[in-house]
Amino acid sequence: MRLISYVSNGSSSYGAVVGDSVLDLGQLIGDRAPDLKAALAGDLLPELRRFVAERPATLKLAGLTLLPVIPNPGQVFCVGLNYGDHVRETGRQVTESPAIFIRVPSSQVAHGEAILRPLESERLDFEGEIAVVIGTGGRRIPEQLAWNHIAGYSCYNDGSIRDWQLATSQWTPGKNFFRTGAFGPWLVTSDEIPPNHLMTLTTRLNGREMQRTTTDRMIHSIPRQIAFISAFTPLAPGDVIVTGTPGGVGNKRTPPIFMKPGDTVEVEVDAIGVLRNSIADDDSRSDR
Repeated sequence: MRLISYVSNGSSSYGAVVGDSVLDLGQLIGDRAPDLKAALAGDLLPELRRFVAERPATLKLAGLTLLPVIPNPGQVFCVGLNYGDHVRETGRQVTESPAIFIRVPSSQVAHGEAILRPLESERLDFEGEIAVVIGTGGRRIPEQLAWNHIAGYSCYNDGSIRDWQLATSQWTPGKNFFRTGAFGPWLVTSDEIPPNHLMTLTTRLNGREMQRTTTDRMIHSIPRQIAFISAFTPLAPGDVIVTGTPGGVGNKRTPPIFMKPGDTVEVEVDAIGVLRNSIADDDSRSDR
């Protein structure tokens, strides 16, 4: 299944994409699971599959305003420096354990929305990545069981404000500016992407390929990431793990390339789809 979160006629819901249409699952079971995270927590994916098989999809996908796949994640963990070519271009060393940082929900936008370049910097960089969404929570999850805890996968753009990120050894500010990252367009459930399936990740800026890699090049595998993170904190349904970006980021090019208003950035994963966003300036001010 391809599952989305969206707004239609002013109300938020979630549904399954079938061709160019959508089956409104929130309308069917909203009393038990008002959003996609609640559906995962209720272990309702088998029931959702039955609905998709038995009922017609009546909403037009083109008429919906998408939300980030999980609009209300409890936790978003990002894995840094997880591809060798990116480690080399940054001049850093491979670490025995994954490098982990956290994104806050307000730093994310959906497929089709504008990623915002903040007033404070013009160094807005792209980072194409694959997102893993947890379906079954747990603590101290063994690597050999980690695949069983995955609900599905999505595309992610870990948009970064490089001068703020690199101003200190702590990356949090540069990774959490308002509406600088993107998450979508949908969740492809794990029954359609089996364990160890080789996925190809590509990032394009204005149609020009900037990044390309395959998942077998990860330094720390997806099961390793799940095991490591769940060792220090319980994982819950709807939590997100963003698994790392390959080499080719704009900040390390000569000359550097940063995203600017009017640009279009795409993150494509062959087994998932294309996450597409425009770039705009963030002109919001609290003093207005």
